[in-house]
Amino acid sequence: MKKAKNIMNINNIARAVVAVAIVLVIIAVALTFSRNFGGAASDDEYRSIVVVASGDTLSKLLTEQGFSNAQVLDIAKVLKSDADITSLRANSDKIEFVRADENAPVSKVVIIPSPWKQIEITCNADGQWQCQTIDIKPDTRVVYREGEILDGDSFYLAGGRAGIPDGILAEVYDLLAFEMDFERDVRAGQKFSVLYEENFSNGEKIDNGRILAVQFEALRGNVKMYRFKKADGKTGYYDENGNGAIKSLKRTPINNARVTSSFSNSRKHPVLGYTRAHKGVDFRASTGTPIPAAGAGRVVARGYNNGHGNYVKIRHNASYETLYAHMSRFAKGVVVGTTVKQGQTIGYVGSTGLSTGPHLHYEIIKDGKHVNPMTVKLPAINNLDKKDKERFQEYRKVLDEGVEHLSKHPEWFIQL
Repeated sequence: MKKAKNIMNINNIARAVVAVAIVLVIIAVALTFSRNFGGAASDDEYRSIVVVASGDTLSKLLTEQGFSNAQVLDIAKVLKSDADITSLRANSDKIEFVRADENAPVSKVVIIPSPWKQIEITCNADGQWQCQTIDIKPDTRVVYREGEILDGDSFYLAGGRAGIPDGILAEVYDLLAFEMDFERDVRAGQKFSVLYEENFSNGEKIDNGRILAVQFEALRGNVKMYRFKKADGKTGYYDENGNGAIKSLKRTPINNARVTSSFSNSRKHPVLGYTRAHKGVDFRASTGTPIPAAGAGRVVARGYNNGHGNYVKIRHNASYETLYAHMSRFAKGVVVGTTVKQGQTIGYVGSTGLSTGPHLHYEIIKDGKHVNPMTVKLPAINNLDKKDKERFQEYRKVLDEGVEHLSKHPEWFIQL
């Protein structure tokens, strides 16, 4: 019987599609018992674990276990040269000491800096200390959570009620922000779901892994995104047709910020008092809130004028530019000519220029004309070629099968 790891491997798609139904039937079995993936001590060994405390040093802990000063120096040298370890972290690192029996000298020292890595230190027949770094494979489980927006809900409130961890919710928000406006597109009755990984060690959850699939019933239609690795090894998110789901620009640069003024050709200006076009969207946020670049590009303007106050303008390609206004200050190093990445902080929310309060004024300029950031069709990036798209469609079927089974049995998980 194939494990789910092979099901999710795109190199085994053809066989996976055939086997997936059988594999998914047994995924609940793992819930009936906990598995221990740690290296259990054999009957003829004695192991003790010390958690590094404040003030502890390698020398202190080794000396307490019976090591001589010369041995401590030798071990410190090999750790520095072979594992690049020069110090220990209090309340984080652990050290395991292995003996033949409780009263025997230590035969092996294991430094555990994380659940996914350990450094084993042993002494060879010539009396030379040596170390080996071992990567620990996590017990990864794919889980499914779904929720529904209720009256008065925000996406975060509904997601928390559905049991989705904060970190996963933030990532889902970032993904969906390319496609929808969370201030205006969220309504009571909308449903959403996410398929993601949880990493366990010795039966205990350590952290969350990757998001594999997302779905949201948005006003513009059902938004779906799937994580997929292309033949060249690059990973991205794609819609159900294999088109790039990550757009070149985000509609809402600041997560969870409320829209206070929309794009309009005739808006009464709150300061000037007369009607004129509002060529962007205003997002309320407190002074000092970081403003991330909506897309990768190059800073073509940075300065001050009476209307925008402190502002930054970014050119993303031959067609698109974005502008960010009313900043309290600019981010360090962001000047004209600076190349910025998507999500990189370029400044901080303020109320400079013609403004009645702290907010971000955000504009998208397409081919020299201002467009509505909330409705303009944004170009996708990282689209799939024909061969990758065929492989993606087969892989998507596998993920959809998983979602279908787990939606009926939310207490189940797929163990990779």
